[in-house]
Amino acid sequence: MTYNDFTFESLGEGIEICISDEHRFGTDAFLLADFSAGRHKDICADLCTGSGIIALLLHKFYKPQKIYAVEIQEKAHEQLKVSLERSKIDTIQPVLGDLNDWRSEKELDLITCNPPYKINNTGAKNDSEAVSIARHEMLCTIDDVCRCAKKNLKFGGRLCICNRPERLCDIMTAMRASGIEPKRLRTVHKNPECPPWLILVEGKKGGKPFVQIEKPLYVRSADGGNSAEMKRIYGLP
Repeated sequence: MTYNDFTFESLGEGIEICISDEHRFGTDAFLLADFSAGRHKDICADLCTGSGIIALLLHKFYKPQKIYAVEIQEKAHEQLKVSLERSKIDTIQPVLGDLNDWRSEKELDLITCNPPYKINNTGAKNDSEAVSIARHEMLCTIDDVCRCAKKNLKFGGRLCICNRPERLCDIMTAMRASGIEPKRLRTVHKNPECPPWLILVEGKKGGKPFVQIEKPLYVRSADGGNSAEMKRIYGLP
């Protein structure tokens, strides 16, 4: 199928990402990629990969040996294929399909997921079905993500998720139900005066109960620009 709304943005180091009206990316992708901090030897998967932004960022900053990028929507899947061809990347494998049915060829060290934030049948849905699927749990829930992680992670493997703060209990409950113990939590704020707008959660398969609450991450500096930490995350001087 041919699409006529593809455009490209540079991520640096020769990496270009293909975006469309329905499948774009935001700050949360950079935050999750940084929080998950993949390692060179890791075999990884990014679930609900969308345009593939998190997989591409993991490749750029951490160079894992393999990344499976799993997506159920065909257009987003095609976007990632175009990005990989233009960027000449062969360590990311796009997977078109339902994560409930997917099984990795090898046990994974790391799974990342920026899932739909809203429970299905809550809040107004976008006129675009593709956008609604990305925002609402129409085809994928937090429980689905954790069950997929249980099947595919090695013992001691990590699952890293970002979501809205109001979903924290849902995430931790779903992780524990799948034998994945919450180990790290970080809140993301616009500035020190604002409540968090995002949470970053890491769980470890087979881990013992103990969760570390990390210092808050502030997106903006006092002058309204990017904070020093956000500059580091974006790779800015």
